[in-house]
Amino acid sequence: MSFFSSPVRKRSALQWLTLGGLSIAAGLLGACSESKLQFHSIDITGADYAQDFSLTDHNGQLRSLKDFQGKVVIVFFGFTQCPDVCPTSMAELAEIKKLLGKDGDRLQGLFVTLDPERDTQEVLKAYMANFDATFLALRPELEKLPQLAKDFKIFYKKVDGKTPTSYTLEHSAGSYVFDQQGRVRLYSRYGSGAAGLASDVKLLLKN
Repeated sequence: MSFFSSPVRKRSALQWLTLGGLSIAAGLLGACSESKLQFHSIDITGADYAQDFSLTDHNGQLRSLKDFQGKVVIVFFGFTQCPDVCPTSMAELAEIKKLLGKDGDRLQGLFVTLDPERDTQEVLKAYMANFDATFLALRPELEKLPQLAKDFKIFYKKVDGKTPTSYTLEHSAGSYVFDQQGRVRLYSRYGSGAAGLASDVKLLLKN
């Protein structure tokens, strides 16, 4: 007759406590696994990079993440003369805002230029008008751009054109997502789709 089915053999207090402790531990582990948010994007919560910035927007105002407390912030790095990836990503971000419905006002889209030489404040302002009136473009100083890219683990490389001003850029194509407290939470790969990222934003807004 097994230990668990025997009506005669008595379990000691220590055995009961041990079994009870295991049950409680299992319950806590189960609760933790159930409460972990399931994102479509890559969860980078707790990352020691992409922490913050201090950059001038296309209206000439100095900005940092604390300016957007209470909103989920999505940051994309690109340049205005990018032929496909950049406008596609920003158009997708505008679509995400629409998918959020009434919560769209709690999303802040940011475009950080990797080409401050050509992307002047006026150029950036006109570029952002193509997507959403609430989105902001940020312009780093040219000499500070390498450190900013390093801080956010962004790759970029100038590719020479036929003339000194006709160059293009190769660059990272994903977006960083920050929660309402300004903490980096997600990295969304280019081409992941508006629906999945909109779902991720909804989760962050609820939590």
